[in-house]
Amino acid sequence: MSAPNPVYATEIRRYGTAAIEAGARLIREGQPVAVPTETVYGLAADATSGEAVARIYEAKGRPSFNPLIVHVLTLADAERIAEFDETARALATRFWPGPLTLVLPLKSDGPIASIVTAGLSTIAIRSPAHPAMRDLLEAAGRPLAAPSANASGRISPTRAEHVAASLGGRIPLIIDAGPTAHGLESTIVAVAGDGLRLLRPGPLSDLGFPLAPGGTGAIEAPGQMASHYAPLKPLRLGATEAGPDEWLIGFGAIGGDSNLSPTGDLVEAAATLFDRLHEAEAADRPAIAVAPVPEGGLGTAINDRLRRAAAPR
Repeated sequence: MSAPNPVYATEIRRYGTAAIEAGARLIREGQPVAVPTETVYGLAADATSGEAVARIYEAKGRPSFNPLIVHVLTLADAERIAEFDETARALATRFWPGPLTLVLPLKSDGPIASIVTAGLSTIAIRSPAHPAMRDLLEAAGRPLAAPSANASGRISPTRAEHVAASLGGRIPLIIDAGPTAHGLESTIVAVAGDGLRLLRPGPLSDLGFPLAPGGTGAIEAPGQMASHYAPLKPLRLGATEAGPDEWLIGFGAIGGDSNLSPTGDLVEAAATLFDRLHEAEAADRPAIAVAPVPEGGLGTAINDRLRRAAAPR
């Protein structure tokens, strides 16, 4: 979905030294830059600048009560922003860099702009593994707020062309490093004195600690809105065959017009989920159907995204 009144001539640059230098310069100037992570493409801006972060919300059309994830290079960087207890430190040591976001108490004297947390006393934070995002963090020299690089509520981007289709004209630069590895947003857990709570399922399901499901009913982290990741067409789940006007996304033995994984591999299905939704949205049929995906492990994360994509808007 292109902006009706483009503000930028959006440039797509292949990942490399020149692209990172251009991105870091824009970050320092207070502009948002689209960059790949190991999960999906993110829209990064200086997390210490309220004006810079406001440009993320503006580009995405994102509700201001929906908080953002802050990305940092190291655990030491994170500890300057959030309060870590023994459990949080153990999780970060084991899974960072990687697709795990921790929701932790925000340090009162930390450098993060208040707009990042949407007024909450906690902050969502992670250390990403993708070399492009890590290079941008190092070159920019500051923590980066980075939600997915798509219009708010829409299908998450796993390729640079997805970002261009959704945010072209709204942002100055997209750093292109090809398709992302996981294809699903990070696992998010809240860490508190009463243990861990799963706020959003994602690529990591076994964290080595007891994990309680669900949140408090309030928005505590990104990706908790009932309608999210949505195509601009009706979406039907649990389909074993296509209706007359539907594009069927299959899984395993249910072939469909496209397929998340012909072999029933959940890792492959997670990596291709948003690609298949983008293809279905661009197809010439007015509705989309998706074959059943089993629950458990990555299947839980995939079904979470599908249920939110199919929810009434």
